[in-house]
Amino acid sequence: MKKQRWSWGKTYLALVFVILYAPILYLVVFSFSGGQTMEKYHGFSWQHYADLFADTRMITIVINTLLVAFLASLLATIIGTLGALAIKDARRPWKNSLLSLNNVLMVSPDVIIGASFLIFFTMLGVRLGFVSVLLSHIAFCIPIVVLMVLPKLNEMSPTLVDAAYDLGASRWQVLSRVILPSIAPGIFAGYFMAFTYSLDDFAVTFFVTGNGFSTLSVEIYSRARQGINLEINALSTLMFIVSLLLVIGYYFISKRGGRRTRIVAVKEGDAQ
Repeated sequence: MKKQRWSWGKTYLALVFVILYAPILYLVVFSFSGGQTMEKYHGFSWQHYADLFADTRMITIVINTLLVAFLASLLATIIGTLGALAIKDARRPWKNSLLSLNNVLMVSPDVIIGASFLIFFTMLGVRLGFVSVLLSHIAFCIPIVVLMVLPKLNEMSPTLVDAAYDLGASRWQVLSRVILPSIAPGIFAGYFMAFTYSLDDFAVTFFVTGNGFSTLSVEIYSRARQGINLEINALSTLMFIVSLLLVIGYYFISKRGGRRTRIVAVKEGDAQ
């Protein structure tokens, strides 16, 4: 039996993960420190988490951030799903053009997007605050949803739709009972990804927030400029846990969707 040799590729991969996660682990460990600085660990303590939950301004900002992320991801999922359906049914020249327009926000730098939204809202006279942040988050979350839903539409067998029409189903019945259940894993995955992007966004939000409205990323940046406070460590730890749970949920939904697609493909092969 041959022993597996440790390759340079595995060493490089391990080094990359250490570089990526060591700062996060360092931050999490010191969020449980009893001291006030990150110079030395002063023993396990929940003090910074207690301070965090006693901070009414921070709790308000957390609620604002979750509300924006929930509404932005929900509306972006609805619009993005309809957009993916439109792109799927579009003719070839239009389909390529729509896909290119959809990918513009994905490849554009966040600073450019944020500055563009700031100029746009200023020209329209929209007050910077909750509405401007929500509209901006919806805009940059829509392409994410489209990219999550469109592959599921491409994987869906056209015979399912044809069979539904042959049985007398209306367009609404085909959409609600055939198409949406088939692409549901992509829709849920798009929602989770949009929620995560909205929750973690800083650059775009920094440009379009104002009038006393703030989100977690902007507030953490503002407090970090004033000095290191381990309450920020506690808050960042909670944000990391929430993001991690969303990614895990996205993984299991994608895995379930892939399994379902394979089962449908096997059944169609047996029918033929």
